[in-house]
Amino acid sequence: MASSNHPPSHRTHVPLPSDSECVAGGNPFDDEAPPVPIHIVTNASQLPAEFLNPSPEKQLVVGFDCEGVDLCRNGTLCIVQLAFQDAIYLVDAIEGGEVLINACKPALESSYIKKVIHDCKRDSEALYFQFGIKLNNVMDTQIAYSLLEEQEGRTRLPDDNISFVGLLADPRYCGISYQEKEEVRLLLRQDPKFWKYRPLSELMVRAAADDVRFLLYIYHMMMKKLNERSLWHLAVRGALYCRCFCINDNNYADWPSIPPIPDNVMVEGDAPEEEILSILDVPQGKMGRVIGRKGVSILSIKESCNAEIHFGGAKGPPDKVFILGPVRQVRKAAAMLRGRMMD
Repeated sequence: MASSNHPPSHRTHVPLPSDSECVAGGNPFDDEAPPVPIHIVTNASQLPAEFLNPSPEKQLVVGFDCEGVDLCRNGTLCIVQLAFQDAIYLVDAIEGGEVLINACKPALESSYIKKVIHDCKRDSEALYFQFGIKLNNVMDTQIAYSLLEEQEGRTRLPDDNISFVGLLADPRYCGISYQEKEEVRLLLRQDPKFWKYRPLSELMVRAAADDVRFLLYIYHMMMKKLNERSLWHLAVRGALYCRCFCINDNNYADWPSIPPIPDNVMVEGDAPEEEILSILDVPQGKMGRVIGRKGVSILSIKESCNAEIHFGGAKGPPDKVFILGPVRQVRKAAAMLRGRMMD
């Protein structure tokens, strides 16, 4: 792997399945593998060549996340974190600027590099509107967690999406406490520009690295459990999550296509339904009716439909509702939402 011209001053552990043998109760903190370097990247030459030049002969799986100030279309992307087995790279968008992030564009859009991330929606939105990057080929651990719960017969409640802290705490995947995340959240509430300051503090480097260093371990733990049907759902929903807040005028015609239903899951009488993303415009002054007092209206719709419903909220776009899921369930949810607007 390429690295900076100066020896890295920061190191951490990147647990891998072989370190704890992927067994129940195996704690990725228990391994005694040597620590790996954390590189603070301000120039593309510091990144691995196989990342900058994606190739079908050298396909990669990397842990991936973004940090920023109000991370969304209108915010500021500050750091892109990449976790490899032998190093972590903190790609500094403040110091490296547009040139550095654009150097990462082929990798972030590549089907040869799988990006393992937890809830990619806002990360994808920031990359798209700030740098024109169409995030592609993600393995979203939030989606994977829900699919595994369904696969194992557990019913997920509306809006019961696992947080990254919650995922790390689950003994089936990591079983660790991530108290430092709460410390960073407190600092962000006190100063929303936390990720914009330079030079990066020890806490900033450690927190950014911690957000990606467990992702490869979790990826392997989950992938060995997901069946073929769930793997297709994972790919489709990951693609829809990437598109979710990235509204454009051509109906995503220039985005990578949604994965088709593979033949090996087309079981007669039990074939999965195509999944789509639908975006509803909410007339001015009607959002309150859609959501209802204390969220009662939207909760009842979510409980009636097997579809995910997301709002732009404070980060925007504030006048739209995003619905993801099987075609019939999305259409049902959309009809119910339009009915609320007319009440």
